[in-house]
Amino acid sequence: MIGLPHIYLVGGVFFAATAWFSGRDATNRHRRRAAAFWGLLAVSFLAGDRLGDLGNGVLVLGLVVLATLGLGHGTRPTSTPEDRRASAQRHGDRLFVVALVIPAVAFAGTLAVKHTPWGARLIDPGQATLVCLVFGVILAILVAQLWLRPDFRASQGNGAREHLVPLREGRRLLESVGWAAILPQMLASLGIVFLASGVGTQVGRLFAEHLPLDSRFMAVAAYCLGMALFTVLMGNAFAAFPVMTAAVGLPVVVQRFGGSPAVVCAIGMLSGFCGTLMTPMAANFNIVPANLLELPDRNAPFNAVIRTQAPTALPLLTVNVFLMWWLAFRWE
Repeated sequence: MIGLPHIYLVGGVFFAATAWFSGRDATNRHRRRAAAFWGLLAVSFLAGDRLGDLGNGVLVLGLVVLATLGLGHGTRPTSTPEDRRASAQRHGDRLFVVALVIPAVAFAGTLAVKHTPWGARLIDPGQATLVCLVFGVILAILVAQLWLRPDFRASQGNGAREHLVPLREGRRLLESVGWAAILPQMLASLGIVFLASGVGTQVGRLFAEHLPLDSRFMAVAAYCLGMALFTVLMGNAFAAFPVMTAAVGLPVVVQRFGGSPAVVCAIGMLSGFCGTLMTPMAANFNIVPANLLELPDRNAPFNAVIRTQAPTALPLLTVNVFLMWWLAFRWE
């Protein structure tokens, strides 16, 4: 049965390839440091369950030290601007078909696992969406390879043809983002640490003491607004989710007032994403893209990206409050 270990294997192989290509890129003067960073990340994916708490803790400290020292950035191209422009003009909007393969496979595969006996035997039902998402990515890569036939030349001085284009392009994009690429994973881990240390309980106590959570609407509003606020402070909705759900979502909205756990958790996470749109702490969303695109106003804390997204985030957050209030208690 295909499950989470196989997904970690795929991720580990990709990060190991990234480490290999980074270490061989002579245009990056910090290539050894970059190779070590992505190599440690590959180890965490491939053998993290066998390292133990101490081993994983040391590994994370190593990642932090390397990221602080700087990973550098290679300048070796995987394709020329002329190649990319010619491909875009030749294929036009049909290029989006490759991207649409991913959600289509994830959606169809999840339904197949949930509603067919063979799907449940092939894929772990508890990880169906994640497994099918990875299948979608792999299938999209195959479609792109067979359809687009990438045949770029590497700038290696010997005219050798570029091989393993998906891995090299993935490594190029990953290096462009840098250490911030794993920021969601680190912040989600921080949320679990906060939960284990009792932060959720203390936040729930503060909410109970200072907010009138004596009605469904007030409980829902506190949960949704709290998710957005904690996401603004922590930079990631996955980090805020365990704290706010343990503080207000489960004990108040679900247990006291009888809200549907599925509705409460889903809309609560959406509320957290509204906070993601408004915070520089979400560097991988709001700071790194602005720097990569070299926007004229890209300085934190309120760069052009955040100022543009905030007018969408605030109304959407309001809608989420009323949506949860309307949907969470309909199936009592």
